[in-house]
Amino acid sequence: MEQKANSFLETERLGRLMAKYAVPCVISLLVAALYNIVDQIFIANADYLGSYGNAANTVVFPLTVVALSIAVMIGDGCCAFVSISLGAGNKDAARKSIGSAVLLCVISGLVLTALYLAFQEPILTLFGGRVNEETFHHAKEYFFWITLGVPFYLFGQALNPIIRSDGSPKFAMASTLVGALANIILDPIFIFVFRWGMMGAAVATVLGQILTAALAIWYLCHMKAVRLERGSFRLHGDLAGKYLPLGVCSFLSQISLVMAMAAIQNMTLKYSAIDPVFGQAQYAQIPMAVLGIVMKFFQIVISISVGLAAGCIPVVGYNIGAGRRDRAKSLFTRLLAAEAMVGAAALLIVELFPHQLIGIFGAANESVYYSEYAVKCFRVYLCMMALATVNKGTFIYLQSLGRAFASTAISMVREVLFGVGFALLLPLWFGLDGVLYSMPVSDLLTFVICVFVIRYTYRALDSGGREDPELCEN
Repeated sequence: MEQKANSFLETERLGRLMAKYAVPCVISLLVAALYNIVDQIFIANADYLGSYGNAANTVVFPLTVVALSIAVMIGDGCCAFVSISLGAGNKDAARKSIGSAVLLCVISGLVLTALYLAFQEPILTLFGGRVNEETFHHAKEYFFWITLGVPFYLFGQALNPIIRSDGSPKFAMASTLVGALANIILDPIFIFVFRWGMMGAAVATVLGQILTAALAIWYLCHMKAVRLERGSFRLHGDLAGKYLPLGVCSFLSQISLVMAMAAIQNMTLKYSAIDPVFGQAQYAQIPMAVLGIVMKFFQIVISISVGLAAGCIPVVGYNIGAGRRDRAKSLFTRLLAAEAMVGAAALLIVELFPHQLIGIFGAANESVYYSEYAVKCFRVYLCMMALATVNKGTFIYLQSLGRAFASTAISMVREVLFGVGFALLLPLWFGLDGVLYSMPVSDLLTFVICVFVIRYTYRALDSGGREDPELCEN
């Protein structure tokens, strides 16, 4: 009988496996998050862009998340399926699913780029781009160049978890790191030396994404646990029907985040217009710019949270496939503890050092209203981060068990029912402050649901010992 690939996932100490897989995954996601954050930092500190450029960056940001949502659906779903397949000793299914995912990434990237170019202005308007003319001008410029890089971005982000599932988390991390470093180096050159403005920030980002995609292509030709063949690169609809549902939670958590951002940004645009301060033309872009900054910090925290959980997917998936519920349960406990610590640490930072955080994003060049509103946003909007990280870890862990329906349902409740619903309702009573309250209220209510889900998951994992739990059946 052929020895199962990656068999060490069933025998190695869980703490060591978590460090091996989760840490590189966290770094990869943090580096990916840096693409947009670095742009915003340099834009904010360019005196000819400032808060107008910052607001434009905020408008475009959700549209990159749309591309990411497609990437993680394909990549995370394929990663979970490949890990379970390897755990069960089925290399052929793993090989074909990877080839199918690669082809699907290419097609999706090209289609999304075409749609963005065809509907540029309506899309930007939908996300609050018309806060004023200067912001809209910057948003159009940034959006055009970012759109040209969408196929590379989508491909690189989707291949990252697939590379991890092949047992190479360090390479996945390095490929993303190279692209981000290129962006960090090129941003100040293009923005401050060449003075290319929003175009410079976008071009620097796209060049970094191209580097990451190129490294992913190289890895496909040098895989370890799974060797691809020419026949692997077909859509294989039967396999896609199995791995895509495993990535639906990742997709919906991202795409519903886009819906929430659309609601939040439009409510910010609407209620800032009737605010006594931000209703003035020279300050109109400040709430949108600040909101983007706070969202970017939250993205850093959530990148760590998602990285911890997503890094566990190959380990959990393999052990479930091998019938080791006991190890899957132990890893869940470690994951929840780590998620809570990350959220608590982030909460301390935003509550104690909001002035220092906003200073990174060009506060010295802006009015006092900019800093005051930013401090308020940090302290109110992000006050339930410790619960948000535990919620996110729970969603993704369910996904790694193959419980796609449960994971998707809870994620949708958080992002759509609560995230969009409270963003639309609370401003009716609390005005611009209501937009800020929507985030902590959503996270608190979601945590209540997750407590019951966590208890149920523990009981399910307790019920089978080392036998095949068939947790992959929904």
